[in-house]
Amino acid sequence: MVISNTKHPVSAKISENQQYMKEHLGIGRSFDVGFREIIVLKKKVQLYYVTGLCDTLVFQEILKVLIQINDFESNLKKIPEIIHNRLVHQQVSETETMDEVVDQLLSGLIVVFIDGEKYAYVVDVRSYPGRTPQEPDTEKVIRGSRDGYTENIIQNTALTRRRLRDERLRLEMMKIGERSKTDVCISYIQDIADDGLVEVIKEKLSSIEIDGITMTDKAIEDYFIESKWNNYPLVRYTERPDVAASHLLEGHVIVIVDTSPSVMILPVTFFHHLQHAEEYRQAPIVGTFIRFIRFMAVLASLYLMPFWLLLVIDPTLLPKQLSFIGPNEVGNIPVFIQIIVAGLGVEFLRMAAIHTPTPLSTAMGLIAAVLIGQIAIDVGFLSPEVILYASVSAIGSYVTPSYELSIANKLVSFALVIVVGLFGIPGFIFGIVAHLLYLIHLKSIKVPYMWPFIPFNGKAMLHVIFRIPVPYTNTRPSFVHPKNVYRQPIKKS
Repeated sequence: MVISNTKHPVSAKISENQQYMKEHLGIGRSFDVGFREIIVLKKKVQLYYVTGLCDTLVFQEILKVLIQINDFESNLKKIPEIIHNRLVHQQVSETETMDEVVDQLLSGLIVVFIDGEKYAYVVDVRSYPGRTPQEPDTEKVIRGSRDGYTENIIQNTALTRRRLRDERLRLEMMKIGERSKTDVCISYIQDIADDGLVEVIKEKLSSIEIDGITMTDKAIEDYFIESKWNNYPLVRYTERPDVAASHLLEGHVIVIVDTSPSVMILPVTFFHHLQHAEEYRQAPIVGTFIRFIRFMAVLASLYLMPFWLLLVIDPTLLPKQLSFIGPNEVGNIPVFIQIIVAGLGVEFLRMAAIHTPTPLSTAMGLIAAVLIGQIAIDVGFLSPEVILYASVSAIGSYVTPSYELSIANKLVSFALVIVVGLFGIPGFIFGIVAHLLYLIHLKSIKVPYMWPFIPFNGKAMLHVIFRIPVPYTNTRPSFVHPKNVYRQPIKKS
């Protein structure tokens, strides 16, 4: 089927426009798409709307005002001007194509046709169903704001604007998906963000050709990633407006997708996924301590299981003082297989917790931890040490701020366990080196993924390791090539 790019102009005959709307929107069949026809100064006026996507009270007020024109006006030659002045809303625009009319109508706006005019008025009265802003479950903080992004793109842009009341903040809207026509907003600060970066992101978004992106930002991410089977996240997601605003001030670009409560931050590095808002809501020394603990947990989720397996395979690597680390009882199954089974068991529990109703999740956890774990040890299926180290590794993955990074690290940990189980010390060394080389090879929109570690930037690396006090963080990261490197405001002469 070939889709025509021909634009259909708004007809001066309102009956032709009505027929077009019936054919393309199924008016009379789809219960939620409707219209009202009224007579204003002896001319037909039609208002089209989508129930549930527009504010009913505002629509009723507009309808009431238009009907009252008959009581107070008599100039038949200026009907369009009179109607335009009586549309009681702050956002009223004109369109001359039926394609734009349909797109705007399905976005929740109302459309007003006037018989004899070759354009239509579009009034933005959209009111999307959704929840109120609340603290994201995955990014909770002890101190700090409790609002978070929702599935409503209008609310999300407002939450961003509330934190950055800068005249140079740009929020550019576009639509993606031939059928879904999903609203996508590109947000950046004009005098900070690199023009080349903004253009690259716009080009990638404009080049997306698909029926619909019902999976919202995750579907868009697939178009940004060059190596489609890469397991590491090359964009960062956040549901916190304060985190998004902080990245905008650094020179990043934010992509907001309608119906998604998370926004995409571009570009990012590996170390961005290790940051958490809690570090910046505490004193610098406390934030640094939290960051160190988090780094240790991430390393444990990656390397603890393969390293312990290496020590089990070759106990001579351990000094006598640490000989207790190895399993006291080998059990009926090789340790290599036990680790794989324990890792898969943790994944079973994680997925079960997601799909289990909240009132039953606690009972499910108790059954898994007390009954299954203990019985597995008693029958010799798993050794106590395997349960211990698998649990520590699992906790480390849960401590990782980025859910996407924790899953990627888990896959790498499984791969390292298999390599060590098959090849021993050479496998461990080869696996670690291959993992590091793979991370070094990755790029997020032409930005080295391991920056500032490779290529090395000492000053930026200090900011990664330590939570530096805000007065000393007076420069923006160089990898985004910001126009304005320094954070101090421009002094006006």
